[in-house]
Amino acid sequence: MGVNIAMWSGPRNISTAMMRSWENRTDCQVIDEPFYAHFLKHTGIDHPMADEIIAHHEHDLPALIKQLSTKPASGVFYQKHISTHMLEHIPLTWLKEVHNLFLIRDPRHMVASYTAKRDNTTANDLGYTQLQTVFEYSSNLAEQYPLVIDSGRFLQQPEKHLRYICSHLGLSFEPSMLSWPSGERSSDGIWHKHWYDSVKQSRGFGMPRKTLPSLSREQQALVDQCMPHFEELNRHALALD
Repeated sequence: MGVNIAMWSGPRNISTAMMRSWENRTDCQVIDEPFYAHFLKHTGIDHPMADEIIAHHEHDLPALIKQLSTKPASGVFYQKHISTHMLEHIPLTWLKEVHNLFLIRDPRHMVASYTAKRDNTTANDLGYTQLQTVFEYSSNLAEQYPLVIDSGRFLQQPEKHLRYICSHLGLSFEPSMLSWPSGERSSDGIWHKHWYDSVKQSRGFGMPRKTLPSLSREQQALVDQCMPHFEELNRHALALD
């Protein structure tokens, strides 16, 4: 029987690069933000390409949960999840069927990156409250030992982190996880046209940013709302130095 991996993060993290990394294994299939279309259809929120996303991607909740809960006959089923999409009515009981991993990023970098792509951002858009909820739920499941990965630390030592993550999951590390061909993938959500410019040019993980962005008063207010959730999750982050 194969392995289901749910990698949770907020938006504008290294989540798509991480999906590229896992997809470049010899034994892995991936799915990109499976709850996004359901989130858009249920909320009616104004997102870039919303109508196209709803028309193109599965948005039936029971069908999605069945798909995500079903283990492959062999190999790895890697699920890239954005915590923002986890609306209150979406059950969490299926999390017992997957290995839950959490990817976090300093909100100062996240806010600067997200607001450059979308106006009228709220703290809810950045998903930190939802990320903490999913982490706490999965932490209380029997035989679940969720990992928290700080993207800044990860980018300093990607191979060391990937080796640890693979070992944690009972998988072999594959060197192919460290680099991949540039370009788009058939597995990318159709929203790649708006959001994935940088990652489509990438061939591997980049270096972490060494300087903090300059933020407006409005951006700093968003950071202030997200920071307590980041700090709480960061207490559990891997420290491999």
